Amino acid sequence: CDNDYRDKQSSSDLDPPCRDKTYRDTYFRDKTVLRQRRGDVRPLDQQICFTLYATSMAVTRAYKPLLDELGLTYPQYLVLSVLGEAGGLTIGGVAARLDLESSTVTPLVKRLEASGLLTRTRSLEDERRVEVKLTAAGEALLERSDCLGDRLMERSKMSGPQLETLNKQIQALRDQINQ
Repeated sequence: CDNDYRDKQSSSDLDPPCRDKTYRDTYFRDKTVLRQRRGDVRPLDQQICFTLYATSMAVTRAYKPLLDELGLTYPQYLVLSVLGEAGGLTIGGVAARLDLESSTVTPLVKRLEASGLLTRTRSLEDERRVEVKLTAAGEALLERSDCLGDRLMERSKMSGPQLETLNKQIQALRDQINQ
């Protein structure tokens, strides 16, 4: 069992991931610095991963009442949005755009097809490729969801340009991390 191995090692036997530094400094906007000894646990509010996660959850909660009215889940809304911006894609293309696995997207697409919001057809050139397109009902539902951005702006108390700037900064962070 992995626990047996871990329990037999003392903490001094394990190499820390950042062993070259004794302290970790966290810089804040007001120029203050929090100096922590390595091994101290950084509070969640000082971890950008948690801030991004919690913000994502808050956005999803803000969207939920409106999505419920439309009969959609947030992942289904994302699939419709991808198809709306691209005009149609393969399952793999939808998955790539959403940074998901095809096996995760397929059940979403099947449910949306059963609801009459999109069509799936096998490619004539390659039967492994499944092409997905919005139906007229899917396009109409996507148009009705336009108010989601307004809802976010209203709840955030930020202007459109402020949200756009923030979005670009987060995208740049994502792109840098993915390199």
